[in-house]
Amino acid sequence: MRVDGREIPVTGKLLQPLIRRTSDIVRVVLAILGVAVVIAGSLITRPEWLALESSVAKIIDFLSPDQQTLVYVIYGMLILALPFAIFIELVLRRQWKLLFGYAAAGMLAVLALSITGTGISAPKWHMPVPDRFDTFLSQFLDDPRWIAMLAAMLTVSSPWLPVRPRRWMWFLLLMFAPIHLVVSSVVPARAMLGLSVGWLVGAVIVWLVGTPALEVPLDAAVRVLAGRGYTVRSFRVDRPAGRGPLLLGTEVDGPEHEIVVELYGKNQRSFGAIRQLWRWITFRSSETAPLHGSMHRAVEHRALLGIAIGEQGMADSRQVVVAGLNRGWVLYAHTVPRGTSISSLSAQVLPGVWRSLVTLHHNQISLGDMQSDYVRVANGDTLFGGFAAAEFGAAQAQRQTDIAQLLVTTTSLYGKHEAVSAAIEALGKDEVVYAARRLTKSAMSIGIRKSVPQWSKVISTAREEIRRQTGHDRIGSEQITRFSRNQIIQLVLLVALVYVAYPFFSQVPTFFSQLRHLNWWWALAGLVVSGLTYVGAAAALGACADGLVRVRDLLLEQLANTFVATTTPAGVGGLALSVRFLQKAGMSTLRATAAVAMQQSMQVLTHLVLLVIFSVIAGTSTNLAHIVPDSTVLYLVAGIGVGLIGLFMFVPKLRHWVKHSVRPQVKEVLGELVDLAKNPKRFAIIVAGCGAITLGQALALWTSVEAFGGGTDFVAVTIVTMIGGTLASAAPTPGGVGAVEAALIGGLAAFGVPAEVAVPAVLLYRVLTCWIPVAVGWPVMRWLSKKDMI
Repeated sequence: MRVDGREIPVTGKLLQPLIRRTSDIVRVVLAILGVAVVIAGSLITRPEWLALESSVAKIIDFLSPDQQTLVYVIYGMLILALPFAIFIELVLRRQWKLLFGYAAAGMLAVLALSITGTGISAPKWHMPVPDRFDTFLSQFLDDPRWIAMLAAMLTVSSPWLPVRPRRWMWFLLLMFAPIHLVVSSVVPARAMLGLSVGWLVGAVIVWLVGTPALEVPLDAAVRVLAGRGYTVRSFRVDRPAGRGPLLLGTEVDGPEHEIVVELYGKNQRSFGAIRQLWRWITFRSSETAPLHGSMHRAVEHRALLGIAIGEQGMADSRQVVVAGLNRGWVLYAHTVPRGTSISSLSAQVLPGVWRSLVTLHHNQISLGDMQSDYVRVANGDTLFGGFAAAEFGAAQAQRQTDIAQLLVTTTSLYGKHEAVSAAIEALGKDEVVYAARRLTKSAMSIGIRKSVPQWSKVISTAREEIRRQTGHDRIGSEQITRFSRNQIIQLVLLVALVYVAYPFFSQVPTFFSQLRHLNWWWALAGLVVSGLTYVGAAAALGACADGLVRVRDLLLEQLANTFVATTTPAGVGGLALSVRFLQKAGMSTLRATAAVAMQQSMQVLTHLVLLVIFSVIAGTSTNLAHIVPDSTVLYLVAGIGVGLIGLFMFVPKLRHWVKHSVRPQVKEVLGELVDLAKNPKRFAIIVAGCGAITLGQALALWTSVEAFGGGTDFVAVTIVTMIGGTLASAAPTPGGVGAVEAALIGGLAAFGVPAEVAVPAVLLYRVLTCWIPVAVGWPVMRWLSKKDMI
């Protein structure tokens, strides 16, 4: 490279890799919206736009017909020459590879607008000159394929074109709409469609291919450094620009023999801004720094923090210069970092490292990124580097994050005992325990998660060692983000509840119209019976857990279980909540899973036994064919079951999962069943609790039917509840909403209950057994979560 008459060698790969900028993605989204707006405008508001354009054309109609023709001819010739001008510009700049993208964009844009219902329609551009030259030019000026081709070619070529020619070309292309108004004509809707489609095609190509390297202004960097007294002798590319800056080792004549030059390109600006915005949205205000308005401001902030830390004698480098260069680049130069990284030193440096961090915090400076490469030791002094996430006037939360990050880094390097002991000696037990609440993923910077092997395991190890050395039974995690994981889960469940409850809301008017015939005493009895089912479920789960959990807590868990089970398909959320509840109560994961599985197994067995008993009681006069599916459906279900068994037998991964994950749990459940058979009292409690659930639901439905005038006996209602509810439980809808109502109404109709009684009775039954418990279960679940019981 030759600058001001001097030859400066550059070694290494200077070319930037292909990257997909945020602006490329935004361009694609805007192009899609543009196509949608043009199509919607053509279909919906096109008559209004035609009238508006005609009015505007009359207002600005100040040219004579000959002048209008002249303007049209001149503009048409420019539009006709525009693609050739772009081609010549690319050839002169020797962008040979770009010519393929240039040609592909044009052909795809023309092809996209040539597809019709009968096939591909070729463009009808007639080269022979007709009687009027403006008629010949209108072939291209008004043809959407020509406009689309120009827009696509210009979009693909724009990143490589000089700024001023690029702006003039876009101005010329977009002028076709005002030109039509000047010559007193209406802008063709198909031309606007061509413009939007061409822009979309070009935007997609740029997004898929990526933005290639742009010219790096090394000559400007040489002149800026010379103005600061550093004459550049050579550049060495240590890291090409990509997600991070272009890193150059630079030999200079000046106060130092070598400095580090970092160049930030404009392609990185949008990514940094989006990341800042994302942190501002997802993290609490006390956890985030003020947003930087530009890349220059972000680099300037880093340099200023380096100066502030350097005044304390703890910076590993000295800032040389920060300057904005041409083409959107920003220069940041500093001396080569001094000292040795703590990753290459023994644990004897830990006390000095912690004392230096305390000094920085005393001066209200936080570092924000405590990875090992940014912590160095030189002549017994601890030095810090990086400074990209550092803050002056840092809040207490940011200082505590520094402590948590340094605990993770030192635990990974020196082991848990040495790292935690050094921290406690320098800070005290209370301060370390307080900072340990930030041993979470959210508090760890991206650099630490990349530099620390198995960082999540290291976090758990450090937390456990702090708990052991300080004597604390439990160290909770502090909420750093605006929304915790539990809050997000609860929000999702609430949205799912609204979704699954919508079909019920549509039937509310009919239900309320029937309330004038309701016997409220029967409804109250149904509510009491519904409540007793939760007592039975709690007793059964408590017996399966071998009495390790209080019945009161189990009853609250069953209420919360109803809310979760109603908002998740097939009630899987309820099972997971029960397992989580038992884990929090002190049971192991395997033991808790086995207890829940045993309760579900006993529930199924009890349900089937009661179904057989009530079917026998009902006698042969009961017509069950109205509820049971026909043989075709049963054969289909059996075939699917056999196929799944074969799939799990012959697929190695599935077979391995069954052997190592499912089999131990099944073995545990079978062992619990064997032990249960040896304990009659416990067995009786489980059976009674499971039976109370099934019979209680049947009794609640029967009281609901009686509340609207009756029409059948308890045995028939029980069979309807067990068969219809079982079939509907296989429905994929959360809580079986829709399927349960349909199955129960059909079952009651099969036993002769009229529709004017069956429909409101089933809706009342669902209110008593589902929606009221769901309304109660939501605050109960939040209370259990607050008490850390789930």
